[in-house]
Amino acid sequence: MQLSILDQSPISAGETAKDALKSSVELAKLGEALGFQRYWIAEHHDLFGLACPNPDVMLGVIGSHTQSIKIGAGAVLLPYYKPFRVAETYNLLATLFPRRIDLGIGRAPGGPAEVSMALSDNYLEQVKHYSKDIDQLIDFLHNRFSDDHMFKKITPTPVPNTPPHVWLLGTSEKSAILAAEKGVSYSFGHFMTDTNGPKVVQTYREQFYSNIQTFPYVIVAIHVICAETTKAAHELALSYCLWNIQQEKNVSNVTIPSITEAKQYTFTREEKEKIQQMKEKMIVGNPEEVKEKMLNIQTAYAADELMIITITHDLEKKFHSYRLVAEQFK
Repeated sequence: MQLSILDQSPISAGETAKDALKSSVELAKLGEALGFQRYWIAEHHDLFGLACPNPDVMLGVIGSHTQSIKIGAGAVLLPYYKPFRVAETYNLLATLFPRRIDLGIGRAPGGPAEVSMALSDNYLEQVKHYSKDIDQLIDFLHNRFSDDHMFKKITPTPVPNTPPHVWLLGTSEKSAILAAEKGVSYSFGHFMTDTNGPKVVQTYREQFYSNIQTFPYVIVAIHVICAETTKAAHELALSYCLWNIQQEKNVSNVTIPSITEAKQYTFTREEKEKIQQMKEKMIVGNPEEVKEKMLNIQTAYAADELMIITITHDLEKKFHSYRLVAEQFK
């Protein structure tokens, strides 16, 4: 089973955004050393505790610090951008880092409503054009415009020998059907939704048709926290859960709290129930427990690849979690 990394570039309490971005580079390097298939970094806007609003810039840095691991966006939020601009950017990255670039696209706002207005005058209107914009992006990347199309005369240079690999990210049947119709690979955010994921992914496989790639391909993204003991893993998870609760309460300048802070925090009954719900969507435990749960998810989805997101306050504990998982699947 192939394993990959999804990074949201979280900022830990006591650290800066610059620290978080440097840690993202180190995580990509670690992933390469451990044999992970790919590393993706996400796009978020004005979300306290997350440092990366622009995967494109970070991929240029990360690519220069790694040699072979596939790197990509998870995802470029396409309603904010013109397809030609995205094609230019990822063709440039694919020229710099041949056969390594993944272009994941999504339609989520990635931040509050005010951000959507600041980035796009009418985000909801752009969402209506999402399907057409995907077509246009793929046409630019693969030079598929008809001879009489006005865009046949222009090229998103530089043109790499191998185009970026296009992925559609989503959490719903609608996104699965869209990925199947466009003939691209699909990444399902298991950690983000209560939707019946295996059914969604099966819909993608059944309806897939493509002149870009031969077979459907599915990544399932999961949240994993692994430690030497189950108790230690749940302590790490508590820190993450508190951060989520603070985000939902719109606490300003919130960052990933330490384990000590999380233990000292007085949770309400409703917050404790919320934590239990969050943990039900996560895989938390010692290496053997984590491996068993990951294999169960892989089997349920018939996933080609599992992509792991791990958020902890302590960077070394996060790195160690990835090491423990990698060791279980050698």
